[in-house]
Amino acid sequence: MHDFYFVFAGFFVGCVVGLTGVGGGSLMTPLLIFFLGVKPHMAVGTDLLFAAITKSGGTFSLWRQNLIPWRVVMHLSMGSIPGCLGTIYALNQVDLESQEIQSIITHTLGVALMLTAASLLYKVLKSKKTSIPDAETPEKSHALEFSISAQVALSAQSSPDEVESSQSKHPLWTVLLGLVIGSLVTLTSVGAGAIGVSVLMILYPRLPLPRIVAADIAYAVPLTLVAGLGHAGLGTVDWPLLLKLILGSLPGIWVGAHLLTRTPERFIRLVLSVLLAWASAKLIFA
Repeated sequence: MHDFYFVFAGFFVGCVVGLTGVGGGSLMTPLLIFFLGVKPHMAVGTDLLFAAITKSGGTFSLWRQNLIPWRVVMHLSMGSIPGCLGTIYALNQVDLESQEIQSIITHTLGVALMLTAASLLYKVLKSKKTSIPDAETPEKSHALEFSISAQVALSAQSSPDEVESSQSKHPLWTVLLGLVIGSLVTLTSVGAGAIGVSVLMILYPRLPLPRIVAADIAYAVPLTLVAGLGHAGLGTVDWPLLLKLILGSLPGIWVGAHLLTRTPERFIRLVLSVLLAWASAKLIFA
């Protein structure tokens, strides 16, 4: 019966990701900790490999549609991979079972969830003021992971190389963003989704949103893979649990994708932002 709960957790997160585009890490990790009793460091390590596997399908689809701005991905990776490796090295020097380290992980996770909740709430409030069709579809493309919508390709028309080169004027800030997110993701499994997209929109204001989302998904694959393998080396990946989550998430993503046009997405995002804020408060003030 306990196995069913883990499979259902994967299904639930897959559905929500398919409906809203919210990264699985921001939901899966607190779900594993609060409701399924998984230790924080084990939840983080397992979720990182879960994210790497699910995001790889979306990245392949984005690559085939020529949506990925590789220069942005390269600059992000130049910061995120060293940040990831540095964090793994630091974790390898401490006792992950100690109360102090568990507290650091949970409090940092709480801050990351609060930032994600704020980002979601901002998008909800902004969407009430302006309705931009192109801003909706790419979010859904991020959600689908395995099958990005063809509408995204249409909204990111022509001159991708020209747009990319004109926007890559401050690579250092992008590298620094990657460094921060790389460390944050490795420690908490949260941060590469809503937070990354929000900051990239500030750094690249003229880059089409579908390409920003594509960059966020693409650079998250090597980041979460390296971080997940690093956690595996630390012994903080539960392989049977990972398999159960994947088995549940595959049909969940499919169901969520097919409910896109029948579900009040803004309301779901609003509820999620409140739930993530509640979870972050519990982690921070626990």
